[in-house]
Amino acid sequence: MKKIIQRLLKGDVAIQYQEQRDLLAKERKDLQGRIAFEGWGNSFLSKRNVEGHCGRGFYQPKWISSHYTLLDLRNLCISPENKVIRESIAKILRQCKVKDGGIYPISKKSDVYVNDRFLYYASYFQAEQEDLKSVIDLVLSEQMPDGGFNCRSNRSGAVHSSLHTTLSILEGFTEYKYNKYTYRIEDVKEAIGSSKEFILMHQLYLSDRTGKLIDKNFLRLSYPGRWRYDILPAMDYFRYSLSNWDERMQPALDVLLKKRNRNGTWNLQAKLPGQTHFDMEKVGKPSRWNTLRALRDLKYFGIDGLKYHIEAGVTHFVWLPFFVSAPTF
Repeated sequence: MKKIIQRLLKGDVAIQYQEQRDLLAKERKDLQGRIAFEGWGNSFLSKRNVEGHCGRGFYQPKWISSHYTLLDLRNLCISPENKVIRESIAKILRQCKVKDGGIYPISKKSDVYVNDRFLYYASYFQAEQEDLKSVIDLVLSEQMPDGGFNCRSNRSGAVHSSLHTTLSILEGFTEYKYNKYTYRIEDVKEAIGSSKEFILMHQLYLSDRTGKLIDKNFLRLSYPGRWRYDILPAMDYFRYSLSNWDERMQPALDVLLKKRNRNGTWNLQAKLPGQTHFDMEKVGKPSRWNTLRALRDLKYFGIDGLKYHIEAGVTHFVWLPFFVSAPTF
């Protein structure tokens, strides 16, 4: 474990900050403050143009747009008080809100997924509650009878929730709750509960009807995942939301442990195609992002001792309760 910690400490300052906070229980605000001025954080911020956007605006080109650049910056855990980022979000709220109350229409209607990703980082950077009310109304209105969400619900008549969209909704609503917004907070909390149950009902990656793998990509660990779901951010969400262990997480945890390299790291296994500002890591190589996230999830759920072995293809471990005292992501 010591060697893995040392490897993470040699990474980008954003990795260093989250490692110190989540694995070593040290809140290093000095490291967080450096994210805006060096490494990946500074590189993302440098892409902002004089109009206050990245790329050609809010959503174009996709991965280098303002939307996904702001999402990347939030996941670096750059300071939520960053003035430049707050200005960009305020501008989006002024210029990109449409008739249904959402941000950015797709096929004449606001996309549920886009709006919840926006809610996720806008809440983190503490946008004004009044400006977020219509976004909350839009997203809540699209909850499906099975308890989850689907980004196609208001555009092409989806009848079953999506793990992709539901996890994104959970992250956005939970960030909204953590930042002490009050508008429709009881409705938000209820949606969080039912959406968690939707993911657990699928054991994070299995069909609730057949028990079979829904999509092989759910087992390919990527970063940044952007819109794509896989089991690692799902496990990381349950940690982030301070959830108790649920035995329905077991299949995903077994898969995650089997993906661990002999040297204690996890690889970057996939990357979505498309133009990016830059690549933080290379596919097929050990990933500091995936290793950090996996280790903090194992720590949170009491498996940080990694006392497991494999017998007949099944991973077993000793479960030792260990809970952090505050939400970390």
